Amino acid sequence: MHDPNRWLLPITTFLLGIALALFLGKKIQKNSFNKSPEKTKFSEILGYIDNYYLDTVDKEKLFEGAVNGMLATLDPHSVYSSAEENKALMESLGGGFDGIGVEFKIMNDTVMVVNTVSGGPSEQKGVRAGDRIVEVDGENIAGVGVTNDVVFKKLRGKKGTVVQVGIMRPGFKDIYRYKIKRNTIETHTLEVAYMIEPTVGYIKLNQFGEHTGYEFETAVKRLKNEGMTSLILDLRGNGGGYLGAAIEVCDAFLGNKELIVYTEGLRVKSDHIYATPLGCFEKGKLVVLIDDFSASASEIVAGAVQDNDRGAVVGRRSFGKGLVQQQFDLADNSSLRLTVARYHTPSGRCIQKKYDAGSEDYYEELYNRYLNGEMDNADSVKFDQSLKFKTKKGRTVYGGGGIMPDYFVPLDRDSNIVAFNQMYNTGLLIEFAFNYTNQHKAQLQKQYPDAKSFVKNMQVSDALAQEFIRFYANKEGKVTLNNASNKELRIWLKALIGRNLYRDEAFYPVINSTDKTVLKAVEVMKNDK
Repeated sequence: MHDPNRWLLPITTFLLGIALALFLGKKIQKNSFNKSPEKTKFSEILGYIDNYYLDTVDKEKLFEGAVNGMLATLDPHSVYSSAEENKALMESLGGGFDGIGVEFKIMNDTVMVVNTVSGGPSEQKGVRAGDRIVEVDGENIAGVGVTNDVVFKKLRGKKGTVVQVGIMRPGFKDIYRYKIKRNTIETHTLEVAYMIEPTVGYIKLNQFGEHTGYEFETAVKRLKNEGMTSLILDLRGNGGGYLGAAIEVCDAFLGNKELIVYTEGLRVKSDHIYATPLGCFEKGKLVVLIDDFSASASEIVAGAVQDNDRGAVVGRRSFGKGLVQQQFDLADNSSLRLTVARYHTPSGRCIQKKYDAGSEDYYEELYNRYLNGEMDNADSVKFDQSLKFKTKKGRTVYGGGGIMPDYFVPLDRDSNIVAFNQMYNTGLLIEFAFNYTNQHKAQLQKQYPDAKSFVKNMQVSDALAQEFIRFYANKEGKVTLNNASNKELRIWLKALIGRNLYRDEAFYPVINSTDKTVLKAVEVMKNDK
């Protein structure tokens, strides 16, 4: 495997609300540039404001506003980060922290949840990707110019303390309010690894962190010992992380000297990164799962697999982040991450989507995919025909807007489970499963001594389903379930009880049993030669 210290800095993710990006390894600590007329003018203006403005001025806030204004004219991924934001970033990718366990991005002056930490406090209460946090402890935070620093201060806190968040969920009119007890958030990047079929392994990575390479290689070796000859790698919702980790994962699949990724920029040296002969899964069928929240490092992995014709990519078009940043550390421990290059997949394509209309339009593009039908039909995805490239075996792929999967799976919009969605959105199903597991834990563990036996043998009885429906009715009123909602209720009730008993090892095997993208991947494994 590659030396993880070669690439120490993280690539784009939306983790904890900081718009991170792909970094080059070199840091520049001091500004040694000569003075320019623009610098002199900037200093003069700050001096006039400081000496003559009618009210007291917060100089730090003024400076950050000026810097962010400048960077906004460049691209969405050139960013200034305060010392506090940098500390939060390093904690999240390398260790742990106390909080509610959400990844967020501020879009259109609203905090959008990009992902929840698996098994964390927010997920346990029912918060999900795509939710908008509009209230914190009864205070409105939408449309008021909220910043990353403010969100950090409101959501983070000592373990055991409680924060109430108000959630707006796409497709629903109500504000759902959850009281969430803060906890220590462990930052494991590999959520689960298990055998989904007798010879097919499944590994899910939620981001690319400091220890991902080791965790991934260890999981692959364990699954091979259990009989794995084919692998499904799930990168859905994975917004990125360390470049070194992405390289290590690619190296596991690709043969010696196969190109993984390369970078090019006007003022930085091009760099080509190749696989080594040390891969732990260079043979055997491979499917990579992606969606619209798979970004940067995830796109490097998917692009390397696709362009080298190493495996198939299944799901929906990825985010489209192909810009490279270099970090410049400032004297007060804040930093500037400036776009200096583009990265290219092995076929030569840059998958960066357009950003000339500004940052808001750039991030709003994800929402527009829902409106233009792209989430339902592959034919609705429009690529620039001038950006055609060829994979190693001659298949056509496109640059200019994310990785398009080889096999498209539409967004699941099952209108038959409206009643189930209504119940799930309240968070009461998660609360019931938690309470039920605690009350019957000894009995359940005796009956199902490990995750595998739970997944294989546990059945949600009619009595248990009805017990929840009565619990829900006492809180929210009666609800009538059709067959589809009743089936979905039983799947999620089993999965949530399993997670409380054996964490993700019992959760994902249950959820994946009906996940259409996972089922498509298994089908591809069987039929695609």
